[in-house]
Order: sequence, then structure tokens, then C-alpha cells
Amino acid sequence: MQVIPAIDLRGGLCVRLRQGDYDRETVFGDDPAAMAGRWVSEGATRIHLVDLDGAKAGKPVNVEAVRSIVAAVGVPCQLGGGVRDEKTIDAWLDAGLDRVIVGTQALRDPSWFRSMAEKHPGRLVLGLDARDGMVATDGWLETSDVSAAELAATFDALPLAAIIYTDIARDGTLEGPNLDATAALCRRVKTPVIASGGVGEITDVDRLATLPVAGCIVGRALYEGKFSLKDAVERAERASSRS
Repeated sequence: MQVIPAIDLRGGLCVRLRQGDYDRETVFGDDPAAMAGRWVSEGATRIHLVDLDGAKAGKPVNVEAVRSIVAAVGVPCQLGGGVRDEKTIDAWLDAGLDRVIVGTQALRDPSWFRSMAEKHPGRLVLGLDARDGMVATDGWLETSDVSAAELAATFDALPLAAIIYTDIARDGTLEGPNLDATAALCRRVKTPVIASGGVGEITDVDRLATLPVAGCIVGRALYEGKFSLKDAVERAERASSRS
């Protein structure tokens, strides 16, 4: 299981939101590239980026910050937030991102998402952000009537790089990931699943490592020093060697 540190960008700063609430923001740094470099020095083999402003606006906003991160680190970076058209996908891939995450637009226009996944095999990630099991969109500001599991199954035959599953109720709370929902999704699809939201202590990493997940995204717990990325990476590697 790959442990993936998250860098959420708003106004060019590194921030974290609680349960996706833009009014409950904590700023953790003003140099995103330096932050990314820190995580790589502690063992990160991939960086997860979120353009929070872009998710709300429906278009890329924190472009310069993202470019600085990609230029500064030698590991693959993936990004979500405001990816709603082909032009944006192409622009981010051309900027050096390894993967681009699509959430809202996959739900709104399934045929478009299928065509993009076929055009960019192994480069697109389905972002499944769920509130009470239902897919949330538009930077988590809206909740649909489509279940996360149903949407994942719809796209499971596509050549996707992964599915990122986020339980919004757990995100930024440090209260532990939704293990049951994550495990159920892993059983439902063959596409690799990356868990996101709620990791608050090192034992959460251990618990996730017992599931058939490809990775877990960790944010606030790292920024608040609940445990080190180095320790989390080592724990995940030991769990993988035992399985």
C-alpha cells in the first residue's frame, strides 16, 4: 500500500479543510513546493494535489503553485479539483502531472469521461467523494442521488489508473477512515482503490494496509505531527511484506 501525502492548495497556500468545509480551513504553509520536497525526503513516492479553488470554480486556479511542485520533486504527482474538460486534462498532463483526477464531470457526463479515459489510458483517476454513500460534486458543495459504489461499477471496465474514495464525513477529522465502505468498494471493482479521509493515527495506516487498497492519502495527521510520513511508509511496507 502506497502512503500518499496530500497538499491541498487554496490561494497558493497549503491548507486543510474539515469535512470539505471552505469556512473551516487551517493554513499549514506558504511554500507548497518546499512542502512537497519535505514529503519526498521522508519517503513519499507520489504526491496528491488538490486545487481547492479550482474545485469550486470549475477551472484550474492554483496553476503556478502546481507547476512549482512538479518542477521541485522527482516523484509522480496527481491532481484533482476543477477538471471539467479535455483542455484542462491536456494542460495538466502537459505540465508534468502523472495523473489527473476527475470527479464532478464524470458524474455529469459519463460518455465524455469514458472517451477521456480511453484517450489517456492509465492517466486518469476517478475521484469518488461520498457523503453518506452518495457522490458529492462541485468541490463537495452539492450531493447527488448516485451512490459511489454504483458510479465506480459503471466505469470499472475503463483503463483508469485508480479510484480515489473519500468519505467526506471523515475527511480532515482525524477520526479514522471508513474501513467498511472502503473494503466494500474494493470488493465491487477491479480498478485499484486509493483510500482517502480520516487517517488520524499510525494504527489507521495499519488497518488500511489489511485491506486490498493500492494506497492511502494522508493529510492533516501529517501536518499536525500525529505521526511521521517515514513511519507510515515503513509500516505500510512491513504490512505488504506480510501479506
